[in-house]
Amino acid sequence: MDRTAVREALTGPFASVRTPFCEDGAIDFDGLRRVIDFCIDAGSKALMLTYGDSLYSLLTDDEIAEVTKVTAEQAAGAGGRSMVIAADRQWATPKEIAFARYCREVGANVLMVLPPDWAGSCTVETLVDHYAAVAQEIPVMMVTNLFIPRGDACGLDVVKACHDRVDGIVAVKDDMCGAFARQMTAHVADRWAVVSGGQKQNHFDLLPYGCTGYLSTFITFAPRVTHDYWQAIESNDLAAAARIVRDIDMPLFDYLLKLEGSFDAGMHGISEIVGHHGRWRRKPYYSLNDQQMEDLHAFLDSLGVL
Repeated sequence: MDRTAVREALTGPFASVRTPFCEDGAIDFDGLRRVIDFCIDAGSKALMLTYGDSLYSLLTDDEIAEVTKVTAEQAAGAGGRSMVIAADRQWATPKEIAFARYCREVGANVLMVLPPDWAGSCTVETLVDHYAAVAQEIPVMMVTNLFIPRGDACGLDVVKACHDRVDGIVAVKDDMCGAFARQMTAHVADRWAVVSGGQKQNHFDLLPYGCTGYLSTFITFAPRVTHDYWQAIESNDLAAAARIVRDIDMPLFDYLLKLEGSFDAGMHGISEIVGHHGRWRRKPYYSLNDQQMEDLHAFLDSLGVL
């Protein structure tokens, strides 16, 4: 996909794809297909696999390849209405290049690259070389989660060098937020699509600096909230957008982050409540018990989002 098509697909809200499991720990591929169909029907112009939400921390390399393939095939079967962003699992450059080729072959459009950097082992130059090598195979999205241990200065140095020197980078997903994200967005938004992860408030913060879109939690189960927020943004009714953030988005995240097993356990619970797939996550990750599921259902009712 060219830069214009990527920017169009990443303008507005889109879905982060969570890997569903059966109670015995097997990947629930039927559940994965149902979620993908739901998100596409809800208007998600992109489907993003991520190291975090897609639970690559629990998957083997072969399982990651299969999840990528199924996601791309399901999106294609829905008429290709959603761009597919694949994700890696912090691989060394040779394996990353091979995976990039595989992603292209199975129909993914972009690869979000999260390089390994144990104990600060990379430099600005080695990271630029890593991104450039992958970008020879498939358009690349950077993700700023890499820079959280290294700090703002290192992150900005890498981003600026890549922006100036690696033509195949087309987008960046921000996980750092705050001052770093504002500076980064202002610097790269002329050429890259910039998307915020997590919450609407992070998108709201970056909007004046050129942020194009965001990962929408609600598009995966309550798309009305997503569309109400985006309509407010498009009509420049910032007060209405802020009310949705204050009254719905923030309370949901406050609730989910306090759950046993935290946010992701809650999101898998929501998927069971709305009928996508079961609440289960592969051990040792925690899955909500029956009482917690009842409480979660009642909370969602109180927000008026079901």
